Amino acid sequence: MDSKFKDVLEKIVGEKVIGPAPTFSVLHVLRALELVSEKPVGRGKLAEELGVGEGVVRTIVSRLKRAGIISTSRAGCQLTIKGLQLFNEYKRTFGKRTKLDGAGLMSAPFNSAILAKNCGDKVKSGIEQRDAAVKVGAKGATTIIFKSGRLVIPAVCDDLSKDYPKIAERLITLLQPEENDVIVVAGADSLELAEYGAAAAAWTLFEDC
Repeated sequence: MDSKFKDVLEKIVGEKVIGPAPTFSVLHVLRALELVSEKPVGRGKLAEELGVGEGVVRTIVSRLKRAGIISTSRAGCQLTIKGLQLFNEYKRTFGKRTKLDGAGLMSAPFNSAILAKNCGDKVKSGIEQRDAAVKVGAKGATTIIFKSGRLVIPAVCDDLSKDYPKIAERLITLLQPEENDVIVVAGADSLELAEYGAAAAAWTLFEDC
């Protein structure tokens, strides 16, 4: 991922303020950008989608606007040209994501998978990704590397298609990984938490990219 984009996000989240620190993370900012990239979105809708208060959304919007990433109008918030360029860079790195019904990789009713482009060399044991997912409310996460045409779970499985052939086929079909790509599957009690868990786990791979 472009270090400029990471620097902008970290600055927005880490900006010092007088009084209590806003309770939002990089994941909330990324989700906000995803929402406004599709069409103009009002602050109320952003608060609802992000699961935070309107005060937090006002802070996020204010900082994104000050950074030149979004603009606001009566129609709502939307990306600027600069914001669109940065967001497209993010999408090239994060690639695709999908919902997985009954994935079977972990005991959770909802599962979400996200593709992280060319980050396989950043994976150690997968524990870092699991911990990041759990921290935001998921039950856990499985980190899978596409290596030599196979889906590999570090220290657990050297070919996912042998133990979970249907899941392996679905992941390859839906996400179309290439060499050294990573797929993170997170499980949670709701789809929203599963998606946040997958995104949080994937983000750990980009912190040193």
